Amino acid sequence: MNNCVETAALGRDRLTVRDSKDTDLPPLRFSATAWTSFVAGLGGSPVS
Repeated sequence: MNNCVETAALGRDRLTVRDSKDTDLPPLRFSATAWTSFVAGLGGSPVS
């Protein structure tokens, strides 16, 4: 299974996430706080 995503910063407090294999789909947008909480919930550490 190949689960790859790409992230892009939108200023200091927002980011987008998209499926790198299906770039025609629109990206999902998250606040920095929401993304950090999501990553922490996975047991990983945020990447800056």
